[in-house]
Amino acid sequence: MNKSVSLKRKQGPLYQQIQKILKDRILHGVYPLGSIIPSEPQLEKEFGVSKMTVRGAVQELSQEGYVQKKSGVGTIVTRNTSYQKLSKGKRFTELLVEEGHKLEKKVLGSRLVTYDTGTEEYARYGPYCQRIERLYILNGQPYIHLIHFLTAAALPGGGAGGMDTDIQSLYDSLEENDIVLENFKDRFFVEPGPSEVCLLLQIPPGTHVLKRLRNSYDGEGRLIEHSIGCYNTELHHYLVSYDT
Repeated sequence: MNKSVSLKRKQGPLYQQIQKILKDRILHGVYPLGSIIPSEPQLEKEFGVSKMTVRGAVQELSQEGYVQKKSGVGTIVTRNTSYQKLSKGKRFTELLVEEGHKLEKKVLGSRLVTYDTGTEEYARYGPYCQRIERLYILNGQPYIHLIHFLTAAALPGGGAGGMDTDIQSLYDSLEENDIVLENFKDRFFVEPGPSEVCLLLQIPPGTHVLKRLRNSYDGEGRLIEHSIGCYNTELHHYLVSYDT
């Protein structure tokens, strides 16, 4: 993490933004379990903030149980799983991190889409929908291509404004907007990947990929998110782990 990270004051207190970024790195294996996160001076330089701001961020992480300060050693990562209530199963990304992998996320695009009354899209998403396209990179290689469609119920002002594109975690951002996902339904297919997806995943055109369609619902049964994911399972298989 040599390049500086740009923070935006409109997104809330700076220490909270830094805390979210550091937590996301922990959850995605950038800072593995048992490793030492960068020192306070390094974080001050990376984020361009004061010592007090960095200490506030690290203190938040410590209170959540993600890190622990040890005198003469540094700040050690003590937990790398979230409290996400999405399901009884762990997040797929968390399972990869537990195996020792490193995941990076790139936002390829985000835009607000409007729909006309009476259309199929209007019936599914509402008058507005935010389309977010992302690419997950596993140990330096493109692995998952994801397109999320967030319904009007998930967006600020009922869709009047889109969710910020610099979000560290989509599901955590939903919970910050008082939206808790209580249920999801997945469908899986194996089929040739679209040409543009194959290009992004750096695989030959027409290569078969694992395709996952997911609908995520809140406690009232409202559709909050529909997503389409394409996984290059030649790079790594898809994992599911359930609590007993």
